[in-house]
Amino acid sequence: MMLGSTLFSFTNAFHSRRFSFEQLLAKVAELGIGPGLEVIGFQSIRGFPAVSDEFADRFRMLVDKYKLTPTSLAINADTMIRRGYKMNDEETANYLEPQIRAAARLGFPVVRSQFAASPEAIRRLVPLIEKLEVKLGPEVHAPLGPMSPPVLAYREMYAKLNSPFLGFVPDFGTSARSIPAGYIDILRQRGLDQATLDVALEIWRGPGDPWWKREEFNRRATELRVEPTVASSLSVMFSILSPNPPEAWLEIMPQVIHIHGKFYDFDAEGNETSIPYDKLLPVFVRGGYKGSMSSEWEGHIWSDDDGFTYVQQHHRLCRRILAGLEQTNVAA
Repeated sequence: MMLGSTLFSFTNAFHSRRFSFEQLLAKVAELGIGPGLEVIGFQSIRGFPAVSDEFADRFRMLVDKYKLTPTSLAINADTMIRRGYKMNDEETANYLEPQIRAAARLGFPVVRSQFAASPEAIRRLVPLIEKLEVKLGPEVHAPLGPMSPPVLAYREMYAKLNSPFLGFVPDFGTSARSIPAGYIDILRQRGLDQATLDVALEIWRGPGDPWWKREEFNRRATELRVEPTVASSLSVMFSILSPNPPEAWLEIMPQVIHIHGKFYDFDAEGNETSIPYDKLLPVFVRGGYKGSMSSEWEGHIWSDDDGFTYVQQHHRLCRRILAGLEQTNVAA
């Protein structure tokens, strides 16, 4: 498994203009948190999806200079970018096409899309991705999981087309075991009490689909007279984290084309506190996955940190777990 970083992890450093795009690439190389490199098109590339010859040449020169390997370009399926109107399948495919072409031009082998694009819209793009030899797949992000209806609809379409260029991008926030401690600390400072937190965790860990869980928490928060801004901030976690078991990813393992290694906090031993990497990585290694994983720190939801130290910690954790698996396989 190739480790790497998504520049999304360094959103604070980029948006504050402490680091330019080129400086972020240099920093990734300097800190040894490559070689894999994921870029978010609309976040990092001015004028995207238009890519000038100058930018393309400069980008290829930089990845060679810093010995980085482009792994995934993240694109957007903004089907409702116009207020009061939703794109149809043809319009969606036309909107995605130049983004996919940009990925191929920059040398990215994988394009991370979104479920806002229907299976039919993606089907229309298959001749293009096969011609460009670029793999395309939506990110399976919480509250969705491998067996969620939108994922099943894609899987049905994939089975009919049987194209090796179609797949999925799992996000490990879908297999969380708890809500990040750092986020809870911020909410406590805003007035979150233990009783409300207990209610949220009871619902989050219990049965029911994620949409029902969020509605149920909001209902009970109203009964408990939780301060509305605190309740709203806590209910966000029902959308970005889900407690699916790590083994659930085996359902789509043959079609995994990239991984978002989502993470937030670490304990004193260097373990992620809310996402069970010691359970997740073995599932993917033993499932035969040999692709890339981007370290994706999402702590900028509540923190102003630049993210670099966190990504370094994440790489240390993943290398430790992967090395242990390798030793186990050798011994076997």
